[in-house]
Amino acid sequence: MTDGTEVSDELYVRLKAYEGRATATSVVGKDLVNEAMIRHWCEVMGDANPAYGGPDAIAPPAMLQAWTMGGLSGHTDRTVVHDELFGLLDGAGFTSVVATDCEQDYLRPLRPGDRITFDAAIESVSERKTTKLGTGYFVTTRMDVRANGEPAGTHRFRILKYAPAARPKRPGKRPRPVINRDNAGFWDAVAEHRLLIQRCGGCEALRFPWLPGCSACGSPEWDTVEASGAGSVYSYVVMHHPPFPAFDPPYAVGLIELAEGVRMVSNVVGVPYDKVRIGMPVQLEFLRVDEELELPVFRASEGGAG
Repeated sequence: MTDGTEVSDELYVRLKAYEGRATATSVVGKDLVNEAMIRHWCEVMGDANPAYGGPDAIAPPAMLQAWTMGGLSGHTDRTVVHDELFGLLDGAGFTSVVATDCEQDYLRPLRPGDRITFDAAIESVSERKTTKLGTGYFVTTRMDVRANGEPAGTHRFRILKYAPAARPKRPGKRPRPVINRDNAGFWDAVAEHRLLIQRCGGCEALRFPWLPGCSACGSPEWDTVEASGAGSVYSYVVMHHPPFPAFDPPYAVGLIELAEGVRMVSNVVGVPYDKVRIGMPVQLEFLRVDEELELPVFRASEGGAG
């Protein structure tokens, strides 16, 4: 017989054999470095550095990996090494994965028109580690990126392949709302079975959720109006995962458009989750979910489900 330590040592020897093996060789990026993608990146990141625009523009260095990504269709010229390594870990029970960190080194700026190529390999596999998530192995992949054949940078990406730790079962409670000085009045009203909407004291625009100032005119002055409770489903999702003790999936979460014109996220109750529809009329009610917490939800009728 072998004990768990011997099995673990044997697996580690097999995993270490993958270090240095190529997962991609001379793969060509799907697009040249281009101004449109640079602009989109900068808009999303809120980066207004003038170096990233104009006739002498360079790409933000942190975009290094972006030019190597294969999109939904992926790259067809990868090796089977990565899949083999993950298959070995899956077969040993380390079926969960989480990204932990990445490191990048920049060797030269990337400019619009550069053609990106790259090689990638399994750089290292750690010894078996125990974390709060569970026990597993850290796998680091190294990617060497070139621009027009010249070294441009290095990208290291590290993941943890692990077997989830057993978690003690605890009675499920809904997460508590974060109550602060900006929204305390809302929750005080909920306790009284009233749904209050903020109204700007400057431009009189209604807003939800509650904010310390108006996003339309900037005024810090406000008062409230009480919602009638009538509304309709503007959009919705059906939650299946992740499981959480306080909830019983699947269930519907709706973006509710109130008759007053503002929208709020809440549960849709009164009909099966698969009968919720966009445009369905709903009516406010208050649901006590435990001895400490009461929440506004919206009830639809079976007839309203159509």
